[in-house]
Amino acid sequence: MTDLIVSDLVVPDSAAPGDAVSRVATTLGWRERLALPELGIGLLKAKLDTGARSSSLHVDTLQTFQRDGATWLRFSLSIRRRHPFEVSCEAPALDRRVVTDTGGRRTERWFIRTQVILAGQSFSVDVNLTDRRHMLFPLLLGRSALMGRFAVDPALSYTQLRSASTVTDIS
Repeated sequence: MTDLIVSDLVVPDSAAPGDAVSRVATTLGWRERLALPELGIGLLKAKLDTGARSSSLHVDTLQTFQRDGATWLRFSLSIRRRHPFEVSCEAPALDRRVVTDTGGRRTERWFIRTQVILAGQSFSVDVNLTDRRHMLFPLLLGRSALMGRFAVDPALSYTQLRSASTVTDIS
């Protein structure tokens, strides 16, 4: 018998269907394709990183503005590397938080909450907006978004079809 390691959780083979940890039914690879429908992004490559707590989305530009007394963010990002095109987005600001990057540098970043569709499941994720232009993936999906939903096998890559025909809301 082997146990499945999911971020900070260990799910034993003996886990019963009613157990709180039994929601983990899908094993994904270290990189996958997903959608951010509220931002108008139908397909985006993402790195699934259980070592990172939060999720980060690359933005080329970022502006704050007020709408109905609330702070909103207007941002743009380039999709695809070979034939890039720009997507312009607006979302209400969730808050600003200090994030420590892999080099140990602490920066304050804006966060939004947005819907993710991955492996046929739809759920909300807090995502910080930052410059990731030197990274291979425009989106890093951290363990806060993955925990309790998916297992990540670093030996796998792009396990899901390019588009999901069935979506289950697990928010």
